[in-house]
Amino acid sequence: MTSTPRFRTQALLFAGLIVGLSACGGSQDGGEAGASSRVITADGSSTVFPVTEAVAEEFQKANAGTRVTVGSSGTGGGFQKFCRDETDLSNASRPIKETELEACTKAGIEFIELPVAYDGIAIVVHPNNTWVTTMTVAELKKLWEPAAQGQIKRWNQIRPEWPNQEIRLFGAGTDSGTFDYFTEAIMGKEAQSRGDYTSSEDDNVIVQGVSGDQYALGYFGYSYYEQNKDKLKLVAVDDGDESNGAGPIAPSPETVAGGTYRPLSRPIFVYAKVKALQRPEVLKFVEFYLTQGAPLVREVGYIPMTEREQSMVHDRFSARKTGTMYTGTDSHSQTTLEQRLTK
Repeated sequence: MTSTPRFRTQALLFAGLIVGLSACGGSQDGGEAGASSRVITADGSSTVFPVTEAVAEEFQKANAGTRVTVGSSGTGGGFQKFCRDETDLSNASRPIKETELEACTKAGIEFIELPVAYDGIAIVVHPNNTWVTTMTVAELKKLWEPAAQGQIKRWNQIRPEWPNQEIRLFGAGTDSGTFDYFTEAIMGKEAQSRGDYTSSEDDNVIVQGVSGDQYALGYFGYSYYEQNKDKLKLVAVDDGDESNGAGPIAPSPETVAGGTYRPLSRPIFVYAKVKALQRPEVLKFVEFYLTQGAPLVREVGYIPMTEREQSMVHDRFSARKTGTMYTGTDSHSQTTLEQRLTK
């Protein structure tokens, strides 16, 4: 399946990408049109980037004279800018960390945490890989834990019946929220990972790596698999917990939204700065995101929240409920998003 028109993979190469143009063709000549242009700044997760990009495009069509710039410096990089008061919105593929929360608090930055969709972390191999169809969480840990570095290098070290061939690994970079989420979910502790793999905050680099090597394995957001499923093969994951589904389960819109694809399904977020919401254009954009964004979520390969969850998120925004719904390392708990939103 080829990418949708909205899913501009090449755009992820530019952290400061400007999405769309102003009403006068994006003039940069300092004239009257440029002076009156209103700019909304967003940065952060490359996973959330396509959703915010799609919403920004539609918003700009309906709001001439307002530009929305969307960067993709990774969840961690985005929060650094957000807590330095450099951006209005921060895209995140995991909840804000305690250290980031402290940085924002110290800088006087208040925010509203807004889930906008669901995503799963997909484990993928090359289509010509005939031996891997499933893996357990324990096998993923054996492959990716720090102790594996320089030691677990061949497929038959994971299962003896698999080929005696070198595994080439591709995964998220350390500034990526996907890296944080994956390592916490699989290793039990954030940022614990072997380092001898090809890493990138740009998920398209991982797609290219795995799709070009029969002996490769990688992980990234499920939406990138959907956009490249003709080049990749999904691996189902068995978490060993029959209470949320017996045996290996592959990510899909149904298993991610239903919570059976564990422990690698997650909500994704936009963090809105309270101070920025005093500007009419920012307030209008966030309202547009929450009320008009749902159809675009599925269009770019993500999984929409339920109508009830969408309504609860909008209520959270309308009430200007600040802070995070997550504490410590509980983002992998059995607590549902709806339960969190009722707190």
